[in-house]
Amino acid sequence: MQINPSLNVKTARAEFWGGCRAITPLVVGAIPFGIIFGSLAASSGLSFWGTLAMSAFVFAGASQFIALGLLSSGTALPLIILTTFVVNLRHLLYAVTLVPHVRHLPQAWKLPISFWLTDEAFAAAIGRYNQPDASPYKHWYYLGAALFMYINWQLCTWIGLTLGRSIPDAASWGLDFAMSVTFIGMIIPYLIDRPMIAAVCVAGLVSLLAHGLPHQLGLMLAAVCGILAGIVLEQKSTETL
Repeated sequence: MQINPSLNVKTARAEFWGGCRAITPLVVGAIPFGIIFGSLAASSGLSFWGTLAMSAFVFAGASQFIALGLLSSGTALPLIILTTFVVNLRHLLYAVTLVPHVRHLPQAWKLPISFWLTDEAFAAAIGRYNQPDASPYKHWYYLGAALFMYINWQLCTWIGLTLGRSIPDAASWGLDFAMSVTFIGMIIPYLIDRPMIAAVCVAGLVSLLAHGLPHQLGLMLAAVCGILAGIVLEQKSTETL
């Protein structure tokens, strides 16, 4: 008796809520980060609506913090744009990885999911895309994860703006460490072979050594070095086999 494989295919709704559930731990880790951003923005001269607009249209935590610091110090706008652009270059690596999985989607899908691409959404989505089943609705999983994170970020920014002034010096509480823990949690599941372990170790070491480079260039250098280390070790493993 043959079993119809289509019976095991999840619906679009099931995929969407599956993405929401998968990213929930990462959403929790981002909550203090978003609240602190709203709190700092309120005391750094950025207007209420300007802060909400930054979270709504930029939607990039690290870049928003950097831009906020540059704005408060009177840095010229072109330099702010350049700095945030460099910090966000890592998203090109995410995009290249996702292209084979989303190439078939219409433009109406590609535009919103590319805007909502974050570290957390990528971690959730690529895990689903790498699963061997042939579900045609995996992009709904990606949408669920990305949209949940986006709504969470807007809400936390608003909370920081409205309640942040009643929290004395929230930035000094060290709550932003939750984001570092979140990133560690995102990486650990992928440390399944030597090339991946080498890539993470090399990237971590280079990021520490290059921390002093201007405009966060150390992050991109660390990413490139980590990728090269992984590729070299992968090639050697293939040659050995």
